[in-house]
Amino acid sequence: MPVFDFNNTPEESKAPQCTYTVFYSSHSQAGPDHPVLVLDNRAGQLKHHSNGAFTNPVRKTAFEFKTEEGTVSADILRIDARFVSLLKWLGENHINVRLSGVIKEDTYAVYKIREIAFGGGSKLSAEDGFLQFMIERLLSSDAPSEEEPGEDEEEAGDSMKLTSIQSITDFMNCAGRTLPDNIRLWARRNLAVARSNEVSAEERRHAQRALSIMMNIQWKGNYFESIDPVEARRILDEELYGMEQVKQRIIETIIQINRTHTLPAYGLLLIGPAGTGKSQIAYAVARILKLPWTTLDMSSINDPEQLTGSSRIYANAKPGIIMDAFSMAGESNLVFIINELDKAAAGKGNGNPADVLLTLLDNLGFTDNYIECMIPTVGVYPIATANEKDQISAPLMSRFAVIEIPDYTPEEKKVIFSEYALPKVLRRIGMEKSECSLTPDGLEAVIDLHRNTSGIRDLEQAAEHIAANALYQIEVDHVKSVTFDASMVRDLLG
Repeated sequence: MPVFDFNNTPEESKAPQCTYTVFYSSHSQAGPDHPVLVLDNRAGQLKHHSNGAFTNPVRKTAFEFKTEEGTVSADILRIDARFVSLLKWLGENHINVRLSGVIKEDTYAVYKIREIAFGGGSKLSAEDGFLQFMIERLLSSDAPSEEEPGEDEEEAGDSMKLTSIQSITDFMNCAGRTLPDNIRLWARRNLAVARSNEVSAEERRHAQRALSIMMNIQWKGNYFESIDPVEARRILDEELYGMEQVKQRIIETIIQINRTHTLPAYGLLLIGPAGTGKSQIAYAVARILKLPWTTLDMSSINDPEQLTGSSRIYANAKPGIIMDAFSMAGESNLVFIINELDKAAAGKGNGNPADVLLTLLDNLGFTDNYIECMIPTVGVYPIATANEKDQISAPLMSRFAVIEIPDYTPEEKKVIFSEYALPKVLRRIGMEKSECSLTPDGLEAVIDLHRNTSGIRDLEQAAEHIAANALYQIEVDHVKSVTFDASMVRDLLG
């Protein structure tokens, strides 16, 4: 590992030289075997918990702490490359911390750093919890490239819920390199605007709001961990009855991710009658991918600006729905569930909102008019639903792998009602299966009453009605159980 010499000037020749090397790690959790930094403990004075302060790693590279003999210091030997800027910032601001670590021969491996208040030391400029927020963000980021830790460039940032200019500055100083290059440069420019007295208060307010939105999103890379196909299949079987072709297509997608460790170039377009479980499939995929999900209802959008946001030249400007989705998710990798793609309105003369989705679907980046920055979309997995394929434009269709979902047969509906819908309702309201049941002709009556409806939503509502009626009879009429035959079903649901 290279040793980083910060090239002291002749006047500073007596200043301590850099003592540490950096190591490159992408472990998302720190622990005794994956420390954040390693200190020299040949003197044996560091304990499991040690209180003190870092000296600025650019000038000195040590941790100073008090013992019975007075203030002593321990050299920093190794630092996770992701934490170099954070330690520099802690040293410059004289932040008192408590280290937790393990003693290994002549070293002390630190795996936890917490802020403490003692001895008149400075308080973090951001709100309480900022340091833990920073450490979690750094641990969840990838290791920087090997030339970056030696650079000494000024950056700016934000806090726990990054809102103030000072906390944004602190964030950029400590973890600016966790941001994509274009967002880091964008943040510096907007920070300059937010601090400037040469622009209007409105411009400063918009710049600060945009910074807060962007800094609170965890910008991840496009690398995806492998997914267990067996667990994926278990989730699909738990959520969906039948649909073997649909499940097969989803498992194929999982295998592709495992081979490439990236998301497929195409999202999924689920086409089928209402109530056939399209949204449920989308939620199951998000669960398999272990990603947050957000929904976008195209039937309620009639202006492209709702998706792209409005320009900051307007006093009431705000980000669009797509940017809001990133903000709500808190990270750049998420499942976008686009409902009713075939019902996208043509707009009010400002263009077709559906066409705005093309940039999102192409994985080339999306630009919000309010944020004024290209948003990486390589970690976005779109899943769209629609009832009618012929209502969707050809350019949009070409961005998806299409899966047609047929309606359920009467026999499938029987199984879904008796094995899934009714037991689910009974569990939710605290009833035993033996307290509410149907005779074979009662089940036939339920299916017959819904023979002209597509999907299973009406069956689920029927299960709710039947279970509620059974509970009423048990609680009010004091019967032990209720078994519904065909006549009772028709009287209740007909």
